[in-house]
Amino acid sequence: MLELDHIAVAGTELGSAVAFCEAALGVSMGPGGRHARYGTWNRLLGLAPQLYLEAIAIDPAAPAPPDPRWFGLDGFAGPARLDKWICRVPDMDAAIAALPMAGRRVDLERDGLRWSMAVPEDGQLPFDGLFPALIQWHVAEPPGQSLPPSGLYLRALRVIHPRVGDVQALLAPYLAAPLVGFETGPEPRLVAEIDGPGGPVVL
Repeated sequence: MLELDHIAVAGTELGSAVAFCEAALGVSMGPGGRHARYGTWNRLLGLAPQLYLEAIAIDPAAPAPPDPRWFGLDGFAGPARLDKWICRVPDMDAAIAALPMAGRRVDLERDGLRWSMAVPEDGQLPFDGLFPALIQWHVAEPPGQSLPPSGLYLRALRVIHPRVGDVQALLAPYLAAPLVGFETGPEPRLVAEIDGPGGPVVL
């Protein structure tokens, strides 16, 4: 079963991803950390109901990883934007067996957090990056539960793609994420509808 875990804003640098989030939401991003395995770093923000928002980019101080970075960050270009959605699974090996296009299992840890991700060999998720990344947490309280509340609430996440029916068909037997909707559109993109301190906003 796939459940929505978090959403990610990517940038060519972390500062631009953070600035995009803060300008849109009117809330300061919290701290994050570095991912030595992929040479990236992030900052996080709690997002109800038991989700979170991640700003992520290549860490310029980190050595290049031995293979392509996750989330397609090696090829990311343009302004910071909502770029990925990440689904939690209870058994990563079973999830990859069911959805092999999600990638191979990679085990990771930082600052007391331990988790597994499904990462494609080339770092690029299918369907122009709009297939969900898969994560399995190996801690009692993942960030969606442990981060302090921000006053932000995700109302809906829309996955828009010219071939969105193909995405839906692959995920339908496994996806349990009532906040996620699918729409056909000419350009692949994600749209998040969020209620915040200043009223509703769209990422």
